[in-house]
Amino acid sequence: MRRVVPTQFPTDPSIFDAEAIGAMIRAARTGLGMTLADAAVTVGVSKQTLADLETAKASVGLAIALKVAKELGVAVFAVPAGEREPVRRAILAALAATTDADAKVRRG
Repeated sequence: MRRVVPTQFPTDPSIFDAEAIGAMIRAARTGLGMTLADAAVTVGVSKQTLADLETAKASVGLAIALKVAKELGVAVFAVPAGEREPVRRAILAALAATTDADAKVRRG
């Protein structure tokens, strides 16, 4: 069995392009310890489609990208442009609080 090296999840939750969602999907997949082949079978897409999505190839449609994201645990949501920055900051603060709490638990 191939060892999967986890990829760090992007620090910015904003998705403005295919590269951003591809990086999030790769981080989710590798964080689950899944190879491309295993994840593709689990999600129900070809290995090539998943690889294309992770590398931001234009050949992957939005419906497939959203399906893969959902199946691998990546939440995608939209907010009005005027609320984007406050929501982004709130998400970053929540992630930081979770990371701090996790670190305290590990230290005992």
